[in-house]
Amino acid sequence: MFTALGMVPPPENVRMNSVNFKNILRWESPAFPKGNLTFTAQYQSYRKFQDTCTSILLTECDFSSLSKYGDHTLRVRAEFADESSEWINITFCPVDDTTIGPPRMQVEALANSLHVRFFAPRIENEPEPWTMRNIYNSWTYHVQYWKNGSDEKFLISGQYDFEFLRNLESQTTYCVRVRGFLSDRNKAGEWSEPVCEQTTIDETTPSWMVASVLAASVCAALLLLLGCFFLLRCVYRKARHAFPPRNSLPQHLKEFMSHPHHSTLLLFSFPLSDENEVFDKLSVITEVSESCKLNPGAGCGLTT
Repeated sequence: MFTALGMVPPPENVRMNSVNFKNILRWESPAFPKGNLTFTAQYQSYRKFQDTCTSILLTECDFSSLSKYGDHTLRVRAEFADESSEWINITFCPVDDTTIGPPRMQVEALANSLHVRFFAPRIENEPEPWTMRNIYNSWTYHVQYWKNGSDEKFLISGQYDFEFLRNLESQTTYCVRVRGFLSDRNKAGEWSEPVCEQTTIDETTPSWMVASVLAASVCAALLLLLGCFFLLRCVYRKARHAFPPRNSLPQHLKEFMSHPHHSTLLLFSFPLSDENEVFDKLSVITEVSESCKLNPGAGCGLTT
């Protein structure tokens, strides 16, 4: 109809394609026999429209610089020479309408488990490395995993940037994929590409074996200490009998001192000494034999 009237037809199928706040307005060029059309796209700012793309041949325009919050009115028109089509308007709210892209993921295979790390999607056109998790407070991860070749899949949710998938079969290949989820909006993001890893052999020593080895080690240490104690005691006793004291009293003096009454008489038989007399002090030490300790009344003598 527009061609028959000599007017420029408007763009067709105008839509916003937004992923992780990368906002690209796209449209299709209408059929126009007079020549190639150009396009101008604008956004409304404080009741006034501002140009973002002017007289371009492309059928898309980047609006990623828009604020993430609030509704925005966008419009696009086709142009040929001094003529132009009517404007086609759409309304777009980035924080509500943007698509959550797939997170990145790293999978490390362990014995009977997989350690998975997540990286939330990055946001472009930011002065700092922000991610989608910085925008949405209710951000969680949906983790889906399954045994390779099986139709049975398991789904778990977590708020942290890592997850341990435990109690898996060893030496078995499992596949994992993840997506972001906003619980307060009940909005799910796109799934990542599956990553498949094979679990390793379980080389962990059972706890009962560790306890048994520990108990055996303690018992062996105690037996070794007891053996050393009795060995030292035996060596000490034998050394006492093998190496008697070097200095000993003459035999006749030992026999004399073995009788208690002789030693008493000896003490009082010496005359009183002069104060200027020099003499050496003799100390007599008696010891009782082991047999006399056991049988006190057996008439044992004293030995020195």
